[in-house]
Amino acid sequence: MQAEQMKQLVVDALEDVKGVDIVALDVRGKTSITDFMVIASGRSDRQVKSLAQNVVDKAREQGLVLLGVEGEREGEWVVVDLGEVVAHIFIPEKRDFYNLEKLWGDEAPAAQAERR
Repeated sequence: MQAEQMKQLVVDALEDVKGVDIVALDVRGKTSITDFMVIASGRSDRQVKSLAQNVVDKAREQGLVLLGVEGEREGEWVVVDLGEVVAHIFIPEKRDFYNLEKLWGDEAPAAQAERR
């Protein structure tokens, strides 16, 4: 599966469980870690966990290999690493604090953000 298709799979999985403020950042050329970062919020730690689990489930259904999932116990910031795509799912307070969009997004010259 191509990176663009993986990004769309992650975005769709987040939309399925009513993720909020979903942003897909193209970070190719800015980092060798991944091609896309998808950032979303859940309204509670419980919803953050559900969002992350849906991403994991949809990825596995497509035969994708998960490189790692971190933060699911606390549910304030869960990272799902699919290699070419990394999903960051936050409660709003943590998302505001870490502000990954500013670090990697519109204000970072080489990255382009796609808001949904």
